[in-house]
Amino acid sequence: MDSYPELKPNGEESSLLATVLGDRAAGSSLVARIADWIGRAIVEGRLRPGDDLNSVDLSKRFQSSRTPVREALMLLEREGLVEITPRRRPRVALFTLKEVREIYQLRAALYALASELIVAHASDDGIASLWRSYKVLASAAERDDVDGYFWANVAFRDSEMDLCENTQLRRIIDSLRLRTMQLRHFSLSLPRRLERSNLDHRRLMQAYSDRDAALAAALNRSIVSEALRAIEAAWGQLEGEASDGGILP
Repeated sequence: MDSYPELKPNGEESSLLATVLGDRAAGSSLVARIADWIGRAIVEGRLRPGDDLNSVDLSKRFQSSRTPVREALMLLEREGLVEITPRRRPRVALFTLKEVREIYQLRAALYALASELIVAHASDDGIASLWRSYKVLASAAERDDVDGYFWANVAFRDSEMDLCENTQLRRIIDSLRLRTMQLRHFSLSLPRRLERSNLDHRRLMQAYSDRDAALAAALNRSIVSEALRAIEAAWGQLEGEASDGGILP
């Protein structure tokens, strides 16, 4: 596309995205900044799947040469957010429903395992810290703030990974994280999803506090599966956007 959405200034809500991208940007703060801006626009739905990404316009926006823009787009391609093909402009990555189902089935199993590990390893102070993360999430739900809830949820999930004490599990989940952010944001924007998600996370936190590993694992699996069902139910809406540069190829 030849014009780009205005985003609120980078803040705490996108710090996790910036950190992940920055870690992969080979020490270039400009590349990380460009990638963070484009990545947030994609995740928050301001750039839609199938939208073209004009490197000339982006270089003007960031007052840079095209080289860091190309590097930022290549970084986002590696993370699954951007598609780069010969003889055409880069574009925001597209999804198929099959891909979405496969990703969410994997996430459901991984987060169920993470919950079991949290119950086994987390200290009482760790659980208390996770409650504080949940309260930020709940506050955003009360305000009906989809963006705020989404980024609070990203932070909550990151805190869960801190507590499960399994480096390899975290690495696998992190490898899916950016690819799924766009889908997670979309699912939370659907009617009544914030209310349901917030309630489910409160029940999950109570299971952690009660040290009930089986219930915590079942709830975390259910949270991810419910998000998938919401996406599946709304897939017709996404198909309607496809001809306009939507989700489907």
